[in-house]
Amino acid sequence: MPADLRRPNRTFSIRQLCLEFKCTPRALRFYEDKGLLAPARDGMNRVYSYKDRARLQLILRGKRVGLALAEIGEILDLYELDDGGAAQNAKSLTKFRERIVALEAQRHDIDQAISQLRAGCDALEAHLAATRPDLLPRAADYDQVLRERLGDLEHAK
Repeated sequence: MPADLRRPNRTFSIRQLCLEFKCTPRALRFYEDKGLLAPARDGMNRVYSYKDRARLQLILRGKRVGLALAEIGEILDLYELDDGGAAQNAKSLTKFRERIVALEAQRHDIDQAISQLRAGCDALEAHLAATRPDLLPRAADYDQVLRERLGDLEHAK
């Protein structure tokens, strides 16, 4: 009986899941084509179970942190094993640690790129100041406009 409380017999339409998870019907059909979701059918309509909903949530979380769909599929497939989730947890832990290493490397690369760009901007400003100081206000204006646009993007999130 406790299993019934944890996993209600409720079903979801494609529209309900799309609204809840802010994704498109096309995305859900794509995940179905890839074997990540397996909704039941009621005539032509897809009927998603509580398990399908949980799988979709894990798919979207995995994508958000940069896991490949194949990796997500490997993790989801281990759910079916009758080991209390141990194999799935172990695989998830390995994939998550691998992803952390990759993201840290990307962050390092991004930090280096930003430093190089800032050094380039400083050199260009110095050169313009020495040769064509009349062009510097335009560069500053551009920088201000860009910062305002980036600020607008930050507020939109």
